[in-house]
Amino acid sequence: MRDRARRAIAECRRIAELTEEPGRTTRRYLTGPTCQVHELLRQRMESLGMAVHVDAVGNLRGLWKPANSSGKRLLIGSHIDTVPDAGAFDGVLGVTLALEWVGISQELGLTLDMEIVAFSEEEGVRFNLPYIGSRAVAGNFDPAWLALKDEDGLTLESAIRSFGLDPAKIGEAAFDAGTIGYVEPHIEQGPVLEAENLSVAAVTAIVGQTRMSVRFTGHANHAGTTPMRLRHDALAGAAEWIAAVESLALRTDGLVATVGKIENEPNVGNVVSANSRVSLDVRHEDDPVRKSAVAALLEQAEAIAQRRGLIVEQKQLSEQAAAPMDARLTDFMGEAIGEAGLPVKRMTSGAGHDAIVMAARLPTAMLFVRSPGGISHHPAESVREEDVAASLEVARRFLEQLGREVG
Repeated sequence: MRDRARRAIAECRRIAELTEEPGRTTRRYLTGPTCQVHELLRQRMESLGMAVHVDAVGNLRGLWKPANSSGKRLLIGSHIDTVPDAGAFDGVLGVTLALEWVGISQELGLTLDMEIVAFSEEEGVRFNLPYIGSRAVAGNFDPAWLALKDEDGLTLESAIRSFGLDPAKIGEAAFDAGTIGYVEPHIEQGPVLEAENLSVAAVTAIVGQTRMSVRFTGHANHAGTTPMRLRHDALAGAAEWIAAVESLALRTDGLVATVGKIENEPNVGNVVSANSRVSLDVRHEDDPVRKSAVAALLEQAEAIAQRRGLIVEQKQLSEQAAAPMDARLTDFMGEAIGEAGLPVKRMTSGAGHDAIVMAARLPTAMLFVRSPGGISHHPAESVREEDVAASLEVARRFLEQLGREVG
């Protein structure tokens, strides 16, 4: 499996060079580099004998249908968009590994159809809506989302049309009726496997997630002439609340809460801030705990605003319930890890993935590959060849097990 692992890693590094920003990897939904990634992956899919097309939200799809096809299909893949200044492996490794899974399936002579999907959007960077690609494949795309705008004022519908696609056909992107499950190989994006010196793990569930925008509105005024006690400083109110977000997360077992983005107006050094809009990202494997935390934080925002003479407004951007993986497929994955001679590790995912959307519609499993240093969403993101090779040994045994079941 070493040759397969080396090829999958090399393809990730090559794709990382297809970027909007020279010198760093940034690839947002349906921007120019997406076409280049599609062309590279299309060539690989066609070399495997796969039929290839792009669906109406820009997902690249490749289908391997063996001559002795059972008519049952396994969907496998991940996403090809990135956060700004990203690493080479988040999402993309799942797609390059999917190519190797198809090659392994062909070697095994399985009757199972294999469909690779390179989801066009997962990160939510361009339109503040994550999982656009997988929502369409899962069959739950809301046409109202077509009116969403990016920072340049371009609507989602316009972006799709500019890419040469027809938004009216998004419904046709839904998975085939013969699909029996979805599998997503993915880097862990965290430090757990590294801390335990493990190559891979079977994912049991993905934590629930709430994303919000919270805006504090005050009054701009001269920084030199306005006494401290007479100010209505939006940024100071936002800063106090950000500290409260961190404090609550530190006190709540398993909770992670992040404010990662601030938009401040007028954003001038000698002017008291009039408006500060901040992001909120809250995650936990127990949905009631997550929802209770969000409610408490919004109450604190109101209290801070009232005390400081500010107005606070909040907008929910997305809400994802915790998603358990399919028990049968996860058992298969655990057994495959053991049969590959590796310690069997099961764990939850603290990051959201396309699997969280697919799990609501299809039996779904995930295989984590170690992230050295626990680093992700950063240019230093990496993988080890031996870990990727180990994941492919697991893939072989997983496919053998699934093949026996399909017949």
